[in-house]
Amino acid sequence: MRKWLLALVLAILGLGASAAQATTLGFTGFLAIQIATLAPVAVSGSGLATVGGAGNHVGSLSIPASPFSANGLIVPVTDPAAAPIAGIQATIHNGAGAFSGPGLVGAMAINGVTKVCLFAPCSVPPPANLSVPISVVGAGGVSFAGNLVNATVVGAPWTVGTALVGTLTAMGFHHGPASLSSSTAQLSGALRLVTPVFISTSIGASAVVPAFGILDLHFVPEPATLLLLGSGVVGLTLLGRSKRA
Repeated sequence: MRKWLLALVLAILGLGASAAQATTLGFTGFLAIQIATLAPVAVSGSGLATVGGAGNHVGSLSIPASPFSANGLIVPVTDPAAAPIAGIQATIHNGAGAFSGPGLVGAMAINGVTKVCLFAPCSVPPPANLSVPISVVGAGGVSFAGNLVNATVVGAPWTVGTALVGTLTAMGFHHGPASLSSSTAQLSGALRLVTPVFISTSIGASAVVPAFGILDLHFVPEPATLLLLGSGVVGLTLLGRSKRA
């Protein structure tokens, strides 16, 4: 009886370890666009990521479309130095993303439109708005917008390395719960990918506007994994009691 129970417990623990190392991991996190020194346009989300690699090392990563989405998100701008920009309103969602290689380089578009509210807050219909398509952000390419103000947006792929716009940089990272390492493909591992965004406008004071896309992921246990690990603990407890009996 004890041998049978021991075998059952070890099997359950083995399944739990296998689930923890599975190629599909749950995640929570946020997707943000940081434009110069303005408050970031940030959207939180959660979903399932597919992770590949040797052991806990992440060699590839893919996430589905739209775990990060927002409709009409308004970010007010009150800094006088940002004039005539008085706010940003964004309707965005992420496209499917695929990243691989040492720097986890890859494309994931931020689809949608950002409306730059000029001369008045976004909550008040201003005399001039600039709607900027941003699908090139994180995917590469060039998009144009124009009305009273012209704007050009140049996008690039994502990386866990360094994103560079002029002399400004944004740093990605990948680490596990214990130390700074590449052991991200484990529960409680963290991952940040960044992408440079070059924006040029016809506004003299804002002829060149540096921006960055930021994708933060935190891997979390799936309910099935927790259930299996919990069952293993209960089994060990019962095994200990049977030995004492």
